[in-house]
Amino acid sequence: MKVLIVGGGGREHAIAWAVAKSPRLEKLYAAPGNAGIAEVAECADISVMDKEALVAFAKEKNVDFVIVGPDDPLAAGVADAFLDEGIKTFGPRKNAAIIEASKAFSKDLMKKYGIPCAASETFSDPDEATAYLKSRKAPFVLKADGLALGKGVLICQTLEEALDGIKEIMIDKKFGDAGNKVVIEEFMTGREVSVLCFSDGKTILPMTSAQDHKRAKDNDEGLNTGGMGTFSPSPFYTADIDRFCRENIYQKTIDAMRSEGREFKGVLFCGLMLTPQGPKVLEFNARFGDPEAQVVIPRMENDILDVMEACADGRLDEIDLTFADNAAVCVMLASDGYPLSYEKGYPISGLEKFKGSKDKFVFHSGTKLKDGQVVTNGGRVLGVTALGPDLKAARAAAYAGTELIGFANKYMRHDIGKAIDEA
Repeated sequence: MKVLIVGGGGREHAIAWAVAKSPRLEKLYAAPGNAGIAEVAECADISVMDKEALVAFAKEKNVDFVIVGPDDPLAAGVADAFLDEGIKTFGPRKNAAIIEASKAFSKDLMKKYGIPCAASETFSDPDEATAYLKSRKAPFVLKADGLALGKGVLICQTLEEALDGIKEIMIDKKFGDAGNKVVIEEFMTGREVSVLCFSDGKTILPMTSAQDHKRAKDNDEGLNTGGMGTFSPSPFYTADIDRFCRENIYQKTIDAMRSEGREFKGVLFCGLMLTPQGPKVLEFNARFGDPEAQVVIPRMENDILDVMEACADGRLDEIDLTFADNAAVCVMLASDGYPLSYEKGYPISGLEKFKGSKDKFVFHSGTKLKDGQVVTNGGRVLGVTALGPDLKAARAAAYAGTELIGFANKYMRHDIGKAIDEA
């Protein structure tokens, strides 16, 4: 099977790493890929948003199967472009990817179908949003309606912070058109858990649980990022919680999307808050989370191509999805200054120390090859993932792994998985 992966981040590297192990793989391509993906795939310098060029490349290379990784191309209909040309594709069509592309849509869907979530209101007028805030008590959660690289959510502890947030999102347009609407939610308390689910539009198979760390600095301080590290499984996601979520959230959501004429095939990412009143949905994404993919995929025992093709074919009920009885922790190595301003182009050392390892991996998020040398090329540079018999062992191994890698402005959080100690 000839496979094309669309994307060039840590999520796509984790997918490529898994696909490359499949005995069914004949040839792997990636567009645009990165320095890590280039070790297992032939990379083509094509933008993830260039539908015509991507389809032309797939046809030229006689690609049998396409995997669309990131949110922006899914929201823009890149999966549709392949599917409309008869090329089998993993990833939801544009009309289903809206579950992530519009927070207002997902909130309306959850309200309509009785899927547990935070109470919320949606506004397209900043004055109306302001008036609503003044009639409620802090704290508040403000969400830009559209895609904002995982950074369009503001936690506001006071009314003043919330009013500044409305200005930032809706008037100053910090997140561009994503801020044309804003969703104002009640502030929920509890443990956060992420559960990624494979779906073929009818059947949904949840993967093992994970927990992300969004804030840039230790102790969950600093700005929101695309993710500074993660661990799997979550010790707080119990068998009882899993049963509740399978019945009241996962299957209900896929059924709701089908009822709306928006059949969802791909990965439904369910961000959950385990509140005192029970699990509630924080957000939905229409693809693998990043860095969640970097701890969930290494624990999966199935051939990932078998599972993804079953999703595309509508026969996921034939798959027995299994995960190893172990744990994984991923620590992101970032460029100092991320997510604001940072410098790129620094040579990276130590990557060769991970070659051939069965329990320690480096997934490239923001790298490129320059004159034969791997250099930094983004805010989040590398994800160092380690497996272990339990979370504490995996965490210790991941942090040991970070010491093997060097580059000039290397930055990381030192408390990824700290919640493990509280479990």
